[in-house]
Amino acid sequence: MKNQDDDPLGLIGTTVADKYKIVELAGEGGFSAVYKAEHLIWHQPVAIKFFNVLEDAKPDVRESLLDDFIQEGKLMTQLSSESSAIVQARDIGKLTLPDDEWIPFMVLEWLEGTPLHEALEAEKAAGSPARSLEEAMRFLEPAAAALDIAHKHNVAHRDLKPANIMVVGDARAPGAVVKVLDFGIAKIMAAHEKLQQQLMLTGHQITAFTPNHGAPEQFTRKFGATGPWTDVYAMALIVLEAIRGGERVLQGKNYFELGVSSCDPNKRPTPRSLGLNVSDGVEAVFTRALAIEPKNRYPNMGAFWGELHKHVFVDADTWKSHSTGGHAAAQLAATELAPSHGELAPSSAAPSTTTGGLSGMVPSAPGQANTGRVMLLGVVLGGLVVAGAAFAYLLLTGRPLGHSNATPTAAPSASLSASTTASAAVKWDGPCPVGMKVVTGGSFKMGSDAKGFKLWKPAHEVTIDTFCLDVHEVSVAKYRTCVKADQCKAADARPNFPKGKISDKEHAKQLDSFAELCNWDKTDREDHPINCLDWNRANQYCAWRESKLPTEAQWELAARGTDGRKFPWGNDEADHTYMNAAGTEWKRWLASKGLPKPAGLMYKQDDGFVGTAPVTKFPRAQTESGQLNMVGNVWEWTNDWYALYKAEPQVNPRGPAAGNRKAIRGGGFNGEFSLWVNPAARYHQLATASVHVIGFRCAAEVRQAEK
Repeated sequence: MKNQDDDPLGLIGTTVADKYKIVELAGEGGFSAVYKAEHLIWHQPVAIKFFNVLEDAKPDVRESLLDDFIQEGKLMTQLSSESSAIVQARDIGKLTLPDDEWIPFMVLEWLEGTPLHEALEAEKAAGSPARSLEEAMRFLEPAAAALDIAHKHNVAHRDLKPANIMVVGDARAPGAVVKVLDFGIAKIMAAHEKLQQQLMLTGHQITAFTPNHGAPEQFTRKFGATGPWTDVYAMALIVLEAIRGGERVLQGKNYFELGVSSCDPNKRPTPRSLGLNVSDGVEAVFTRALAIEPKNRYPNMGAFWGELHKHVFVDADTWKSHSTGGHAAAQLAATELAPSHGELAPSSAAPSTTTGGLSGMVPSAPGQANTGRVMLLGVVLGGLVVAGAAFAYLLLTGRPLGHSNATPTAAPSASLSASTTASAAVKWDGPCPVGMKVVTGGSFKMGSDAKGFKLWKPAHEVTIDTFCLDVHEVSVAKYRTCVKADQCKAADARPNFPKGKISDKEHAKQLDSFAELCNWDKTDREDHPINCLDWNRANQYCAWRESKLPTEAQWELAARGTDGRKFPWGNDEADHTYMNAAGTEWKRWLASKGLPKPAGLMYKQDDGFVGTAPVTKFPRAQTESGQLNMVGNVWEWTNDWYALYKAEPQVNPRGPAAGNRKAIRGGGFNGEFSLWVNPAARYHQLATASVHVIGFRCAAEVRQAEK
């Protein structure tokens, strides 16, 4: 059957499924062969992966596997629709061989690129400097976000490795794209004991993972089953390899030695054990991610990446001051890491990622080392690798652990029915709805490279269209009109946010204390900003007004202006006459509630408001476009799912397609540090949280003048 090295299935020049003309062999591994083909209807290149290891399997096994492949193909299609960082599955079928036997195949998007391990090797050969941990995280974040999505669907990769991460474009360039390959295949192959037995009889011994990135539970069942926690282990190794120029972390000459390296309690491959200089927090994160026992590891990618992100992208002293007290930004920063609630702080959570869409053929960047011209679905070195006979067979995975990840709810839709939006009776004042003013669009540097909060780095060129933005934060009275129209849900009388690393008792105390600062049920705060409501309720209100929450880019342009001002109001240093933030009143209030002292104060005066202030207060702080309270009073929900910045220029950026954390802007009445006054300052919070210090304002498109 394998009549020639460059065409193991003898398919070049033939047409498969009446629409895919086979052009050339793209790669071959231990259990599959991938060909480049042309879609005869679309005239676009595709990749077809044939699982030729099944040539030696009996018909009943192949039939069973086909059902599994169909389900996995369906799942891959769903996952790739939620994240552009997951290779797209486009079709599935079976190929009948000359002997009337058949094997299954998957049709996938065609990628021109380089597997991560080859990209790292090329960089090292070219003398490129090693990546910092921050650079490695920015580079790999789309892959982490994609895995977080899969984990929320209770899907684990189980063969995560650099060969299954494709780099499209120059790996060092700002526009580099990474894609995760081979979802579900390892699970299918590992689950079929009949197939394993038959393949052993024919001389094929395979394992459903690659030993160089194998977690302890993949080498021996005594540690339990594989799952999302297995991917956490592999990703931790990959991150470390990325900052070591591709040098492998697990050491061993063969399968057995690699198994010993993975499972040795005295030799954990943490950063410091590898001679890397990292903070105590970062070392602790990797120690947990690389724990031998799965129960001691992060339960999913979201939990791991969120915790690592916290320790890497926030200045150590700033984070310490925010996280030790449980006040100020603590409620914004808190991340629940219980097995069923792991979250990806950048969100990617989220579906889609910072990479943007990718369809069809993506050309390699000129001059990029491209020895692995097209590595689809991990053909690359074969998803499954030859290992040591019966020993390898006995180490295949079993049933899942006794906990599962919460299934995410769909991202709330911003759209409402025509009758709903009509009830808002939107009134216009020239080019903008009443209550809004025009913010002139254009190009500006979004973010900041200034010393301080690393979440706002790097500064990058952004161009956006002219838009309208509320002059004031949405008040309780205005929000109440939507509730009375039966188009919005009431805000909460008590906040709800994750407790982070504090006791249940302390968390309950916080919620009870901060309930006093929720405005919905306070009759004397109708002109204060609405707070204690989640992102969905804010989004629903804006949709009712035929508007939307502003994007991060829109919010930042409005806050920073175009005239080079330092703060939203100009260049005067912040004090109690410009904003409602943490002054002496905040310090006294915390003490009265028995809550920890503030880590600092924005200013040493009393601004007159322990919680929120009326939305019309602080007129001195008017922006260039006429908005008030762009910093202070309450943080403001934006339309964007949160993600780290990349350096490439963008036009009308909208953030990732989905996730679990929304970007918030502007600081609040509990703002204790001057960094929040910078228009570039940003943070994030669970979209489902309702917090006493988060409110919102709406944006809208400019109405064109009638001709």
